[in-house]
Amino acid sequence: MANLNTGKFGTTPVFFTAISTILGAILFLRFGFAVGQLGFLSTLLIIIIGHAVTIPTAMAIAEIATNQKVEGGGEYFIISRSFGLVIGSTIGIALYLSQAISVAFYVMAFAEAFVPAITWITSNFDLHPTLQTILELKQTISIPALLLLTYIMLSKGADLGIKMLYVVVAILGLSLIAFFLGTTEYATNYGFDPVRNLASVSDQTSLSFFTVFAIIFPAFTGMTAGVGLSGDLKDPGKSIPLGTMTATLAGMIIYGLIAFKFAISADPIDLADTSKLVMQDIALYGWILIPLGLAAATISSALGSIMVAPRTLQAIAKDRIFPSIMINHWLSRGKGKSKEPINASIITILLAAIFILMGAIDNVAKIISMFFMVTYGSLCLISFLNHFAADPSYRPKFKSRWYISLFGALACLGLMFFMSPTSALVALISIIALYLFNVYYNRDKQSLAVIFQG
Repeated sequence: MANLNTGKFGTTPVFFTAISTILGAILFLRFGFAVGQLGFLSTLLIIIIGHAVTIPTAMAIAEIATNQKVEGGGEYFIISRSFGLVIGSTIGIALYLSQAISVAFYVMAFAEAFVPAITWITSNFDLHPTLQTILELKQTISIPALLLLTYIMLSKGADLGIKMLYVVVAILGLSLIAFFLGTTEYATNYGFDPVRNLASVSDQTSLSFFTVFAIIFPAFTGMTAGVGLSGDLKDPGKSIPLGTMTATLAGMIIYGLIAFKFAISADPIDLADTSKLVMQDIALYGWILIPLGLAAATISSALGSIMVAPRTLQAIAKDRIFPSIMINHWLSRGKGKSKEPINASIITILLAAIFILMGAIDNVAKIISMFFMVTYGSLCLISFLNHFAADPSYRPKFKSRWYISLFGALACLGLMFFMSPTSALVALISIIALYLFNVYYNRDKQSLAVIFQG
């Protein structure tokens, strides 16, 4: 991973990495589904509740990042240097898993962009049954896409990834403009009717509010994606708070507008049908721009995750957290002057491939939600504790409020159990077990007491 002396990027890549991850797969594939299942007002409530978690987290990151020099490892560095290496590595591993599984999620979503083309091919050509079955498998697109993205990142590094972000953000922006400019027969017939548009839901609704929330929540989690580039930034203390907060607030506004556009443009029954890409029917030239936007959004999100996840694992290994010296050395090894995390990337891609082969994009979304809740709750808790710590060196340039951080931490814990009590319990038990494992193998490293050492 690049050290502080080799940083060359400013705030813009942080913002673009974050906003392109926020406006990603969920926007195209499941946001209309939420409006159809729950109605506009309930979807707006999901946006508000989701950002009740992400805004305190973004503020916590901004606060902690402006208190100290943020080196390679992004969020992991922030957590471990604030909570100590034992607790920091425990949360860092959960963070890494959420980032690595996100790679699988975004690549699986990328394959959805090809569904209209594959449907057209299978409908217009008499294909051999075996060939048709292969074409209809999401893994037929996902696995080659994963390998191609891996090759690009390993051979070209973060430089090309950042350059590609500008292209995909432009395509994403164009597709969203086309979406807002488009109109439908439904919108023409009914116009704006507060009762119909804001409260109506599909009569086939079978999912609870928090089940839909668990599927939708990953849409809001991209705001910390740019933090993983910390080692490649000229001034992380400035770029991380500005880029992260701006992307978070911009994403919240855009999602609110998108939900409203869905509500006034399509029947709830159509929106709730996940087999349909309803955005395509609403947007101007949607038949081409929406699949392109979906492809751009998912590729940009996947690129962001592929850039960030291996760097997190590399940073954990550099701290010699794993019980084997050989494993730590192998995972921390980098290529070239910028120390590109080759070996950590291999592990990340293998993990992503396992989840791609499992399929079921909604289930993967729920898993990601749990991991992100653990990470975000921890970041908010760190910020809260630091407000009452005895460490005189804690003087961040950007200051959150202790009650905002406490609210964020409690909200994460509560939402985990609302989404799935069983999964939340398993997640917490797993984190505790991982912590005890790290305590056993890292007795020489600082724990929670590092916050109060002043």
